[in-house]
Amino acid sequence: MDFKPVVTISWELLFQIINTVILFLVLKKILFKPVLNIIEKRENMIQEDLAAGAKAKNEGIALKKEYEEKVSIAKEEGREIIRQATARAEEKSNQIISDAQAEVVSLKAKASKDIAQEKEQAIAEIRNDISDIAILAASKVLEEDIDKSKHEDLIEKFIKEVGEAK
Repeated sequence: MDFKPVVTISWELLFQIINTVILFLVLKKILFKPVLNIIEKRENMIQEDLAAGAKAKNEGIALKKEYEEKVSIAKEEGREIIRQATARAEEKSNQIISDAQAEVVSLKAKASKDIAQEKEQAIAEIRNDISDIAILAASKVLEEDIDKSKHEDLIEKFIKEVGEAK
């Protein structure tokens, strides 16, 4: 058996290699540069998109932080409003209690004054009744009509002496 070489060096091979090199150079000039430019533009666009995405992410993080700060401030303001409302309610409650206590003291004082006035009035009525009874008794005893004003003076004097003795 005779072995034939798979590749033989011939003029055809040489022209084929030259044609391939020329085709490569032409394609490089016409096709590779535009394709590389397109790939480079695409790569730049992707880099810009990544940069924009990173920027948007950073802005989102900053907005989230700002939002959280505002929420925190709003919660603190809410707590402060509740604290102030509670303080005002306690103050109003204390004011109502103190007003009620003052009214109770005033009512007690008025009641004591009214009681004392009623007592004095009752004592005066009793004195007048005693004086009338004493005059009546004295006039019956003496069986003569004594001047009423003189008797009243004597009785008043007697009642005062009896009242001081008590």
